[in-house]
Amino acid sequence: MGSGKTSKEAKRKQPKDKSGGAQKTTSFKNPNRIPLGPNRAKTKNTKRKTNNEKSNSEQTKASLLSNNAPASQQLSFFFDRFQSGNGFKLSSLELEAIKDTCILELAHGFEQDAGTLSEHVKAAFGTSWQEVLCEGQLLKGIDPGSPAVLVISTSAIRSLELLRGLGPLTKECRGAKLFAKHMKVEDQVFMLKSRVNIASGTPSRIMKLIDMEALGLSRLALIVLDMHTDAKGYSLFTLPQVSGEFWELYKSNFHKRVVEGDLRICLYGPIPVNTKVTNGVPDE
Repeated sequence: MGSGKTSKEAKRKQPKDKSGGAQKTTSFKNPNRIPLGPNRAKTKNTKRKTNNEKSNSEQTKASLLSNNAPASQQLSFFFDRFQSGNGFKLSSLELEAIKDTCILELAHGFEQDAGTLSEHVKAAFGTSWQEVLCEGQLLKGIDPGSPAVLVISTSAIRSLELLRGLGPLTKECRGAKLFAKHMKVEDQVFMLKSRVNIASGTPSRIMKLIDMEALGLSRLALIVLDMHTDAKGYSLFTLPQVSGEFWELYKSNFHKRVVEGDLRICLYGPIPVNTKVTNGVPDE
């Protein structure tokens, strides 16, 4: 009896692993890949909302998940949308191969809007953020036109807003604008012959530049998926045509890297809360 009690107490006292499996994500198969910082959300003390603010927030976002949802819940939401957007279900073996460390958990206590995006991205890259995100020289081993961060949005206007939010990181190496509105593809191809650390655009133009071999993915470590909804309630995953273009882009260029642990996904903004996992398969 005494030894049994000691065994139980020892189990209770064992420290929990708080790394979220982040160490796995630093062992990249691609030698050009950039390891990110720990996949651990940090906290920041903030003032509590007033009762009125809480009430309004609950009414307007009753069906939305907190911006700081656990990685497992975000992963469930993402692959539920992946399956419904493509009209099929992943097998249990495929789902088991996808670890929740592929989801970047953002810092707690910070808003997830255009103005704070640079702080989140800096934190994601840990101590290497300045070298990876700010350096402007095309040094040996750095492929031209290959960003470390790619932001994907529904529109040119939204892409610009998020790129402005990354302004503190793009002073020495300007961010690439990868959308069609008022932008000639020839000009974008020329611009991508230089070093690019950060790029922001829409699925259709991003896919076109990849197909033209102007936009490279050898350094890509993080894709930021804008969860912002427009005036009609559409988002990157639901806007007609754009959502189809996004999933085609994801399947063709990102999914394999995500499964292999070479690429992390950042869902930037609130997402629907009614997503559960049943026997490894995300359901609503």
